[in-house]
Amino acid sequence: MRIMKNQKMLMVLSRGGRVFVLLTALSAIILSALFIGGCATNPATGKKTLSLISESQEINMGKQSDKEISASLGVYPDQDLEQYISELGKRLAATSERPNLPWTFRVLDDPTVNAFALPGGYIYVTRGILTYLNDEAELAGVIGHEIGHVTAMHAVQRISSQQLLQLGLGIGMVVAPELQQYGQFIGAGLGVLFLKFSRDDENQADSLGLRYMGKAGYDPRQMTQVMAMLDRVSKSEGGGRIPEWLSTHPDPGNREDKIQTQVARMNINFEESVVSRERYLDVIDGIVFGNNPREGIFRKNVFYHPDLQFLYVFPENWKMSNMKQAVMAVSPNQDAVIQITISKETSHEAAADKFFTQQGVTAENVKKGEINRLPSVTGGFRVKTDQGILSGSVAFVAYGGDVYQILGYSTLQAWPGYQQAVDRSMYSFEQLTDGEILSVQPMRIRIVALERDMTIEEFADSYSSPVSVDTLALINQVNRDTVLTEGQKIKQVVGKKVQ
Repeated sequence: MRIMKNQKMLMVLSRGGRVFVLLTALSAIILSALFIGGCATNPATGKKTLSLISESQEINMGKQSDKEISASLGVYPDQDLEQYISELGKRLAATSERPNLPWTFRVLDDPTVNAFALPGGYIYVTRGILTYLNDEAELAGVIGHEIGHVTAMHAVQRISSQQLLQLGLGIGMVVAPELQQYGQFIGAGLGVLFLKFSRDDENQADSLGLRYMGKAGYDPRQMTQVMAMLDRVSKSEGGGRIPEWLSTHPDPGNREDKIQTQVARMNINFEESVVSRERYLDVIDGIVFGNNPREGIFRKNVFYHPDLQFLYVFPENWKMSNMKQAVMAVSPNQDAVIQITISKETSHEAAADKFFTQQGVTAENVKKGEINRLPSVTGGFRVKTDQGILSGSVAFVAYGGDVYQILGYSTLQAWPGYQQAVDRSMYSFEQLTDGEILSVQPMRIRIVALERDMTIEEFADSYSSPVSVDTLALINQVNRDTVLTEGQKIKQVVGKKVQ
């Protein structure tokens, strides 16, 4: 986790943090769009579709949400990789039916196997999916598919439907102080924004992605490899997290067969089509694999942050989650929350003053002091929300040039049962001095040219990796007994797996 400075500190009190931020980025536009309607011809499909959102509104919607996505999930800090993805994406988008959209392509610093699109031409791939792809044509297939969702205006059509509007409002109500469903939103990404595309949408995005791949000169047959990889990851217990792609992009059934059938009908000289395996592997050489321990480690109920050099002890048996802008924990009954963020204020006194003077907030027992020799301001509060009164404690701690806000709260009725545990937890914040934890580094992908023929099992013996043979087979898209040839470039995982 990289905790980022957060302007919307109290928003999580009533509306569920990141999820509410993402929804509010769209809500005003969605509501205004409902009054401007009509049928238009879809430029990608040629079919008449209902669209209540103009192209300028669509672009503005994507632009606003892009800021929240980039802040919430984080952009992977590699300019060369970002430029590579952007150039490839724009080359594909130029072949589409909407080349003049302000196409934007980003690599998100997220280990999940995922890719998604926002309206208006904002396309995202995670570093996680990049570690499982094997060549540039596969990447082109993933990006082409997401471009297809934009050109076919799938999200726009769903936002235009009354069903999506109602469900979007329902999501806002679900994230209530009782936090009955809070856990499902932690790390949810865009799943709550655009929900699942239909099977027809997925088939259409596959078809359009293949079209753009062919026009840009890539071998569209590689898209079947992507689908096979996603299927293998979803079935693997040790190879990584189940692809977020599959949770927001439902499998339309017989997907590989449908892709193969369409490819067979394309007028393409496959001998001249681009696959570009070596170039792709060279580009991802050194990319972070899996979770980055520099951004936070959980050991039992203790959270360690090597980069920011602090530790924090959450109450036992609370469900903990590490996000880019916050680290948080939810009580076993899902009716209380503790959240740590970084304030934008320059001092802990200013941050406390801003918090306690907010409209609707009643301060209780505010005092200056120290938490483990770090200057602090602590206090209790009550705040009235649409769903009732929340009660809680908050601490502002000055450390390392930043101001940390530690916020714990529950409903007025439940708070007395949590206050002692939350307050004890707040006073656990302190400097991290453990040299072993401070020095941890993430695992990374390293590209190796084989010195001889070998299987992936033999490769694991010759080139030590901190992950299983099954994981190595998965990221290289081979079976355990597949014979790899001399000179072939293979992905190795290097570094130490942090437990």
